[in-house]
Amino acid sequence: MRICRGDRRCHGFADATSRRSPRRIRYDRRLFSRKTDTMRFFSQLVRHKTVEQLQSEAGQRGDFRRVLGLWQLTAIGIGGIIGVGIFVLAGQQAAANAGPAVALSFLIAGAGSACAALCYAEFAGLIPVTGSAYTYGYAVLGEFVAWIIGWDLLLEYALVVAVVAIGWSGYVQVLLHSAGVFLPEWAQQSMSAQTMEYYLQQIFGLHGSTAIAAPSDGHRFNVIAGAVSVAVAVLLTVRTEWGARFNTTVVAIKVIGVLLVIGVGVFYIDTANWHPFIPARVVDVSTGIGHFGWSGVLTGASVVFFAVFGYDTLTTAAEEAKHPQRDLPRAVLLSLGIAMVLYIAVSLVITGITHYSNLGGEASVSDAFELIGLHWLSITIAAAAVIGVTSVLFAFMLGAARIWFALARDGLLPAWFAKVSPRFGTPARPTMILGLFTALVAGLLPIGEVAELVNIGTLSAFIIICAAIMLLRVRRPDLQRNFRTPAVWFTAPLGMVFSAVLIYGLPWITYERFLIWMAVGCVIYFAYGIRHSKLAVTDH
Repeated sequence: MRICRGDRRCHGFADATSRRSPRRIRYDRRLFSRKTDTMRFFSQLVRHKTVEQLQSEAGQRGDFRRVLGLWQLTAIGIGGIIGVGIFVLAGQQAAANAGPAVALSFLIAGAGSACAALCYAEFAGLIPVTGSAYTYGYAVLGEFVAWIIGWDLLLEYALVVAVVAIGWSGYVQVLLHSAGVFLPEWAQQSMSAQTMEYYLQQIFGLHGSTAIAAPSDGHRFNVIAGAVSVAVAVLLTVRTEWGARFNTTVVAIKVIGVLLVIGVGVFYIDTANWHPFIPARVVDVSTGIGHFGWSGVLTGASVVFFAVFGYDTLTTAAEEAKHPQRDLPRAVLLSLGIAMVLYIAVSLVITGITHYSNLGGEASVSDAFELIGLHWLSITIAAAAVIGVTSVLFAFMLGAARIWFALARDGLLPAWFAKVSPRFGTPARPTMILGLFTALVAGLLPIGEVAELVNIGTLSAFIIICAAIMLLRVRRPDLQRNFRTPAVWFTAPLGMVFSAVLIYGLPWITYERFLIWMAVGCVIYFAYGIRHSKLAVTDH
């Protein structure tokens, strides 16, 4: 570029600019301004905290008291994994799809879940901060993707609590009925979908002009499901270590119940029930739906996959762990490993003591022992299931509250939610709000309506975590990692494929409701979070 001093024949930059019309200059400035605004907006979406910054903050923060050891963390993970999967799904999938090879279904599902677990373990040792997948996404993929993960998991974890509370209520009422205790009809179950539509039409005139018949049943609110949701929230609000001790005790009872199934059942196994191990493929002529064969084993794996995650909930308690970088990776792998051994063993036992066709009931493990005359063990297993399932409520309520707290602490939600109780040292506000929300959902809505949304969010988070761990290996190979995902370029893509295939198989209504929830999240982020983010304040 030449700078001309008094020579009008110069053709340098300054002279060229001076000959432009005022209109052209204004146009250039507007274009430059638009480009600048676009770049600034994009930079806001991808701004992120460095791994070193998160590690430093984890060491300096005193929001929570560090009270959780390795086995308490492992108990949270086991509590989140082992629930209705071991007491219901194992038998149901044996009867419907896989036969005795349901053990292989669990093995395949466990392998897919383990891919994501290994990625979680590396992140947990690297970034020991409350928030789990949300925090990991913030460090690698930027603020907007992190918000999407956090908003997504907030709903998923809350709905898991509601679904499990509804199922738990059913088990409790069975035990109450056996003791001659019956609740009023209105308090036994939530209202049906038709009853809900009737009331919506009466109040708001929804669902068109066609009149919906008045409800014929008296069910209105599932009192037990609502009560247990609030009770777990109160327990988590009072003191984390009290809740952790209670959860560890409950998990111990649940594991003892499972070991009792294995230890007693192994003496009643008739190996003839295992033949053929993979039943021949059959197709229902009326529906065209196939069962059994290798396809049935894979179908069973896709169903029981949802019983082999839950370990991610323990990573949300990173700031309450005594030695997070050492214990979190171990707890993730220990909880999944223990759960898988128990799942496979129980599958082999119950298909060995009775023919798989007898296991299609809602309490398949209890039914199996009832069929061979062990009534006392059948009742014991039912009681263990009732006690043990409460640990699932504990794990997912804890996870949801910690993610909500992390979102608020980072400025993406109002800071009011990030206030720790000065008396108990817990995130009491989001915990109690979640308790009331899940109580209303569990009390009012049918389990089918709630369950449809549970899985898509967790699977989406798995895909993002597996992708993020590979991206971080490329960007920051220099980071000191307490745990490294083995064969990461095989393990992480395999975890993504497993999750994507399972998302593809979900019903369309799940996508619709998921997209609505995501749209609400985007409105909140662009209306509030993008301007109030702690990183936005730092930038200014």
